[in-house]
Amino acid sequence: MHDPEPAMRAVQLDPRSTWRFVVNAASGAVGLDAKRQVIESALADAGRRGELIVARPAELARVAADAARRAAAEHAALVAVGGDGSLNTVAQAAHEAGCVMGVVPYGTFNYFARTHRVPTDPAAAVRLALEGVPQPVQVAAVNGHLFLVNASVGLYPDLLEDREAYKRRFGRSRWVAIYAAVATLMRAQQHLRLHIELGAGERDVDALTLFVGNNRLQLDQLGAQPDDTLPGTPGAGSIAAVMLRPVGTFTMLRLLMHGAMGTLGEAGGVERFEFHHMVVQLGGLHAGRTVKVAFDGEVTRLAPPLDFRVLDEPLYLLQPRDEALDRPAATGASA
Repeated sequence: MHDPEPAMRAVQLDPRSTWRFVVNAASGAVGLDAKRQVIESALADAGRRGELIVARPAELARVAADAARRAAAEHAALVAVGGDGSLNTVAQAAHEAGCVMGVVPYGTFNYFARTHRVPTDPAAAVRLALEGVPQPVQVAAVNGHLFLVNASVGLYPDLLEDREAYKRRFGRSRWVAIYAAVATLMRAQQHLRLHIELGAGERDVDALTLFVGNNRLQLDQLGAQPDDTLPGTPGAGSIAAVMLRPVGTFTMLRLLMHGAMGTLGEAGGVERFEFHHMVVQLGGLHAGRTVKVAFDGEVTRLAPPLDFRVLDEPLYLLQPRDEALDRPAATGASA
């Protein structure tokens, strides 16, 4: 039996220690000086100590891992400042080191923050990081790469790469993102041959993309939430797979409209299901080769088989105190 509740362990947090704020120097439209001012002002108002650690994208993982080890040793919190990709990198470091994590979101959608009642206003989010209570939240992984919101293979990683390329060329706006999505869908040709192992069953399917969601809010907004066939819901006991079967160009554009309107689940050619652990092998042109995988907005290449699973060990996230009142205490020292 899979336990839908995250495993609990005692975590210690000492408010006298120095909170580490890790910032991606290239993240988001808000400048570094503005972020620094927000953090330093909140620290001064609370009479607390903090260290602002700025890292270039290429060194973010290493810097976050070092800061996480120091935070764990000092019973401090590691706070991610930035968009989904930055949050993912810092979360991986916090999860591996076993330290508490805080979030100051500067992303576009901020699904992870909003799901766990972290304010999207940066100043309010910093105050929460200083005053909140650590509580366990579910995280998932593909081949050991942690993801907070989603992971995917196939068309969706291509869409993310195209969107970033268009943003660099034309600037950040919703219309640029929509235009990039349409351009990607219009040239989508390559199908995935997937061999899926799920529980005791196996099957072979053709798909344009396989999207795995660990966040109920995002799935709800897309209208792609699966039936509740397992204990808990995506992000709180299970994760969800959304598969897009091969379709024609005009059907693809209709699917884009369904996604924008939050009715993706009503469209033909879309399959949805819940699971705890799934192994995916790729055949056809992708057999024996690395494959492009996106997780929380970042794209990399992984060697199949792709092993998607809910992790037994949760991430401890600083959340509002009133949310923690009805839950078992997760702190070994006062926050």
